[in-house]
Amino acid sequence: MKEGPDIARVAALLGDPARANMLTALVSGRALTAAELAQEAGVTPQTASSHLAKLEAGQIVTLRRQGRHRYFTLSGPDIVEALEVLMGIANRVGHNRVRTGPKDPALRKARVCYDHLAGEMGVALFSGLAARKLIVSDHNGVMLSDAGVSFADEFGIDLDGLRRNRRPLCRECLDWSARQSHLAGAFGAALLSRFYDLGWARRSKDSRIVTFSPKGEQSFKSLCDAPETISRFL
Repeated sequence: MKEGPDIARVAALLGDPARANMLTALVSGRALTAAELAQEAGVTPQTASSHLAKLEAGQIVTLRRQGRHRYFTLSGPDIVEALEVLMGIANRVGHNRVRTGPKDPALRKARVCYDHLAGEMGVALFSGLAARKLIVSDHNGVMLSDAGVSFADEFGIDLDGLRRNRRPLCRECLDWSARQSHLAGAFGAALLSRFYDLGWARRSKDSRIVTFSPKGEQSFKSLCDAPETISRFL
């Protein structure tokens, strides 16, 4: 008998089309009800409940109760990473749904992946921070350089607070639409939160789209491109 992780069981949970649609909807980081997920999957509420029970038993999703309401979320950032990688593979080998609707270009430009910035602007952020040597990569993954630590402090991010949780500070996440890396982890999430606080961007109420104001997009581009002190962007 083989020993080690049973990837076939996990793959079977992710591979059902209805469950895959539900999980893709949850990549946004929002908690959704069974009824909302049934709509995303195009199945009846009873069928959705059956699928969700399997995903919960497999520790792919987590049930959260708020009063009379029951919400589902992905069980952790590693599930988000796995789904984004699978999206990237599907895109690379041509297994794509037909893109429709005016929101798609905006979704590809900037969107939320769990709680960090993805899309073309997410990739630009990762590339810009790397070019400025604020983040560096080695065989252990991505990390902040000494200059990156100073940058985070100047930009108003509490690294000590981020380090107190168990989540990795920086993590490379494959962007399914751009097929390049964007920045995940606690620091990636903190950067997006800071963009909101500064009024550079806002998240769409009913989708994963992140919309930057003209001034915010200009400041974002300068942040990615310029080596000057960050104080001039605040």
